[in-house]
Formats: sequence, structure tokens, C-alpha cells
Amino acid sequence: MRIGKWYVFQTLPEILEPLEEVNKLRYLPAFFRPPISPNSVTITISPSPIIQRQATLERQIKNLHVHISLMQRKISSAVEITNLKQPGNYKVYAPRLLAEGRAERPSRFKILRLLPTAGWLKNAWQPSEDELLAHSGLDAVVFMRIITFSLKVFTIAGFIGIFILVPVNCSGTQLQIFDFANISNNSLELFSISNVNNGSNSLWIHLGAVYLLTIIACYFLYSEYKYISQKRIDYFCSLEPQPNQFTILVSNIPVPKGTSVGQNVENFFTQNHPATYLSHVVVHRKRKIWTIANAAKKLLRKTINFIKVRHEPQFIRIIDQNGDAEAVVRKDRSREEVRAAFVSFKSRYGASVAIHMLQANNPTQWLTEQAPEPQDVYWPFFSSTFMGRWISKLVVIVSCALLTIVFLIPVFIVQGLTNLAQLEAYFPFLEGILTMSIVSQVITGYLPNLILQVSLKIVPPIMKLISSAQGYICISEIERSACHKVIWFTVWNVFFANVLSASAFSLLFIFLEFKDIPSKLAVSVPAQASFFIAYVVTLGWTSTSSELFRVIPFIGHLITKPFSSKDEFTVPSFPYHQDIPKILFFGLLGFTYFFLAPLIIPFLLGYFSLAYIIYRNQLLNVYAPKYESGGKFWPVVHDTTIFSLVLMQFIAFGIFTLKKLPRSTTATIPLPILTLLFNEYCRKRFLPIFTAYSTETLLKKDREDQNLPGMRRFLGQLGMMYYDPALVPLTYSRSQDTLHEPLLHTQVRG
Repeated sequence: MRIGKWYVFQTLPEILEPLEEVNKLRYLPAFFRPPISPNSVTITISPSPIIQRQATLERQIKNLHVHISLMQRKISSAVEITNLKQPGNYKVYAPRLLAEGRAERPSRFKILRLLPTAGWLKNAWQPSEDELLAHSGLDAVVFMRIITFSLKVFTIAGFIGIFILVPVNCSGTQLQIFDFANISNNSLELFSISNVNNGSNSLWIHLGAVYLLTIIACYFLYSEYKYISQKRIDYFCSLEPQPNQFTILVSNIPVPKGTSVGQNVENFFTQNHPATYLSHVVVHRKRKIWTIANAAKKLLRKTINFIKVRHEPQFIRIIDQNGDAEAVVRKDRSREEVRAAFVSFKSRYGASVAIHMLQANNPTQWLTEQAPEPQDVYWPFFSSTFMGRWISKLVVIVSCALLTIVFLIPVFIVQGLTNLAQLEAYFPFLEGILTMSIVSQVITGYLPNLILQVSLKIVPPIMKLISSAQGYICISEIERSACHKVIWFTVWNVFFANVLSASAFSLLFIFLEFKDIPSKLAVSVPAQASFFIAYVVTLGWTSTSSELFRVIPFIGHLITKPFSSKDEFTVPSFPYHQDIPKILFFGLLGFTYFFLAPLIIPFLLGYFSLAYIIYRNQLLNVYAPKYESGGKFWPVVHDTTIFSLVLMQFIAFGIFTLKKLPRSTTATIPLPILTLLFNEYCRKRFLPIFTAYSTETLLKKDREDQNLPGMRRFLGQLGMMYYDPALVPLTYSRSQDTLHEPLLHTQVRG
């Protein structure tokens, strides 16, 4: 090790390739990668104060150890998957390992491939959180912390429910009128709060359990919010300079006659931000005729591929023969300007000031927002006016309301199947069949949940499609908006519609009568305990297992196999908008049934345990991050959990009222008030960290990076990083570097 400008660490040649792989995984520009010699890794530290160099060096050493350990596990996982299991379906079960060059396509048959193995469990369990962070980003870490948070809370809730509440419930005198001849159908009544006598002092134990679980959940919520907030700041400080940190999106730009959008942007920011303004890129949109022509080209290419499979994949490249990208834009007449532009600044702090300052006296003009990562931009939709985005939001609200009403149809079918007497009344000719025990068990137990599961499969894609028309300009915002919609759709249609067994108008009138809500929920929720236990097993356990086996992608792979070449495949991104609502809804069921029917908790713990190990495997081997939002999904998790707690407390209020224990009813009133006050404190304390970074953090990061060797080149290329790849003339190159060749090539303006 030599003290001074260069720090050299002697390493094994085997770790050099993993280090270069990590650089590619983190989307680092090429000019920020450290030079690598055959026998050493060289880390460049610019001349700066000793303390700053030491902090930077320590961070790089820590990342070095994490990356080495991570790559060793990836290699082990690759050997496990590709050498033993499903070599013909590597595109389905290990696409990320294959894309990163860590998996081989075995050709020889081995008998071990036919035998089950648990090696993947070890490979999924061993990586630490830092390794997962380096491999899949902060969003993946936040997702796994949702599962661990649920495991912590419901492990304690399960202990309280099974060992305290269940014996109390069984000790009720309701057993005197219990039908032992029909115990198989009514066995849950033994273990629920319905078996406790009216006015019994045993209900104080249930009230204490509700208070205790609320305190435990709030403690873990606060700890997680604090931890993830700090993790978000640390992750931001550990990143190399990224384009979105220096860039903002300006929309609704006024364009006087005789001027262009580009000229207006240049003049405005040169005059108002002269010290920090760097460059800009005007957003363009392809005309409809180009869209139709492009679709025809894709269809023709697929047809040719089916007739003759190509073994050398083609890559799209940006071609600029004169070295001037602006010339390409001017020559292309198939595009039209949008009154929006990506504006880049010389520092992160300068970009942040421009975002949070009102740019014009008219607040509907010169609207600013943080630019997403280049690979996160959703190019098909750019709302050119303030009014257009506002109208889009209204259309989305109406669409979601209509979808909610339409979805009540399968809910009504499910409710009809769970009530055999009602089914026999509507269809008398089925009376003989419905009296058979096997048929009745299948119809009332499994079939309703199967219908509900199939219906819910189409909801996340529809919500994502609706959110894409709402005016968001990045995929991460679209998925986060879709996540919100799927959560409340599931709560409304699956929980309330099934519990209250009512039509849309009946549900509306029920919620308008606010004072009667607790009593109605107290009557209806315990009666649906068996339905939701079956729901957890059917939708939770089976869907999580199908995620491991990837049933739908496997079927799609078999169908498209004749149409695709041998080396053609895509690495999917993780569907956060689909899986986060599912986990949060199961958490809602756990909170609401914790003191009503505690037997649901073991089933939930089984689901969360399966989810923990399976999703870790999928994040490490199958999915690759398409974007990085910096953990912005956690506020959604926090708000939904607070709603679940308040719902539990409202049901407790109604239960104690029905059980004729007035004092316990009065003692429940402070709970929702204190919970909402806690939520408001967390919003004031932590939520601003998820909306913007502080001046302290931005200036510290700017000072650290101002002397980086590649900083000037990076700033010079900022304008080239936000060109829509679909708007540039395309050529095809038969490159042999199929896994590491970048899809987009740009040249620096000389």
C-alpha cells in the first residue's frame, strides 16, 4: 500500500471480474470505473484533506469486501442452478445469472438433475443485507424488511394469541350450546372471541392484548422508519455521481411565437440560474405514423425469426456520423417537440434549488420535478400542459371506481358459493349434488378462493396501465401509484365486500353511517374467519410457491420458444406493485383477526416464512433492478400498517360494545387517537427524507465529488443521457459480446 494519490490493494485475479461485474450492475458510467491491472485493483483518491480521503477509502474497502463475498455466493448459486436443475429452462429460472455471465448452459445430462436438492435454500439464506443492497439495490432491501417486520410482529402476536387468547376463548360458556355433532364445521367458534360470554371480565385480556400489539407494532414501525431513512441517506452518499442527481424535468414551458422550446429554456435558465445551469435536452415525441411503422417492423422481425432462427443477436445503436447528436434530431422529421425539457446543473445542490423554488409568477408554468434515472424514464407519455395532467388524474379516478364496481361481480359469486342454502335456493336442481360432503367442502372451502385468486391476478397489470396514463414520467412512480391503487382495491373488494356481503351501494351507505361501522364490523368480521384462513392458504401459500416455480413465465417460455432465438431472452424486473400489496393485505388480516380468531396467525407466519426465503432467491437469481427509487415504498407500508391498526381498534370497540362491557369500550377510545398521533409524528420526522435530500447531504456529496478525475467528462455527457432511444435512427450490429455490450452508445461532443 502506497500513501499519497494512489492506493493499491494486492488481490487475487479471481476477484477482478466480479468487481467489474459489480460496476456494471450499479449502472456506473465507464469513466468512473477504477483502472484494473492484471494483479491489482487501483482506487484513485484525489488530493484532498486527510479525513475526507480516509472516509472515502474506508467506504470503498467496505464495498470491496461486500462485492467479493457477493460474487462468491453468485458463483455458488449459478453452479447449483445450472448444473443440477432445468438446463433447458435457464431463461425462466436463472435469467439474471445468465445475463451477468455467472451461469453456463450445460449440455450433458446428469442424473442429479432429477433429484430434489435444498442447495438453493442455503444460497438464498446466506447473503447479508449489505450484499443484497449491492446486488439488487435499496428497494429490494426495503421489500425484504417488510417481510421481516411482519415476521417480528406476528411472531409475538402468535405467542399472545395461541397461548393466552385461545385458552381464554375456549373457557367461555358458549360451549353449553355448542353443536358437538357438527364440530367439524363450527370448530373455529371454539377458539374465537364469539365463545366468550357477554359481560365477562375475560374480555379485559383481549383489550390488554390489543393495547400490547399496538405498542409493539408502533415500536417496530418507528424503528424500521428510522433505520430505512438513515439507510436511504447512506446509500445516496455511497453512490457514484448519477445523471438524475444533477438533472430536473421542466414541464409546461411557455413558447412565444418565433421561438423554440430549446431557445426559451436556454434563455430562462441562463438568466435565472447563471452560476449552476449546465445544459438541457428538449423532450420530443414520435408522430403516430412512426409508431405504426415501428410496430410493423417488429412484427416483420418476429416473422423472420420464426422462419429462420438467428444465432447472433442484434443490438440497437445510436449512430451519429458527424459527431453531433443535435444534427440527428434536426434531420428527423418524424418527431415533434413537447413543451418539456431535461435541464442539467453543475451540482446536486443547484438542481435541488431549482426543483423546490417557484420558477415563475404563474405557478402553472415552468413546473419542475426531480428527473428519474435515464433507464427509469417512461418515454411514451409526457403531458405537455398542466391541464392535461389534471384531466388525466380525473380520468384515472373514474376508471378505478368503475373497475372496483365491476370487480364486485366475482365477489358476489364467491359469497354465493360460501352459502350453500342460498345456492340451493337459486339452483334447486343442484340440491342432490350439493348434499354430498366432498362437493360441499370443495365448493364452500376451495372454489371461492380459487375464483378470487384468478380474478385478482389481472388487477395489478390493469392498475399499472391506468397509472401510466396519470401523467407520471418514470416507471418507478407508475409502479408506486399502482401499488397504492392495488392496496386499497384489495382492502375494499376483498375485505370489506366479503365481510359485509353487500353491493356497492349498500357498502357506500354503510360507510356513510359512521357511528354504526364498529358494530357492523364486529358482527361480520368474526363470521368470515374460516374464509380468510382458506384465503391465506390458497392465495398466500400457493402463489408464493408458484413464484418459485414461475409457472406463468414457464408457460409463456414454452409458447414463445419457436419464435425466439437460442440466445434471446430478457431479465425481468421485480413487480413491486403486485407483491407489496399482497404482503400488506395479509398483514391487515393478521391485525384484524389477532384477537378475534387467533388461529389465523400460524397460517400467516407460514406464509411470511415462505415469502422470506423464496423472494430472497428470486431477487438474487431471477430479477434485475430496472430502477432505484431509494426505498420510497416504505411510506406506503407505514401508512397501510397504521390503517390496519386503526381498523383493528375500531373492530375492538364494536366487539366490546356487543359484548356489553362498557368500561372496556371506553378504554378503547384512546387507542386510535394515540395511533394517529404517532403516525403524524412519523410523517413529520421521517417522510421529508423520502421526498428530498437535505442541504447538508447534498453539499457534502458535492464537495466529495468535485475533484473526481471523471467529473468533467461526466458533466459533459449529461445532455446525452436523456435522449429517447426510440427517437434515434437505428442500425443493427452483429456483435459477439452478447452479455456486456451496452444497448445505447453515445459520443461526447468535442
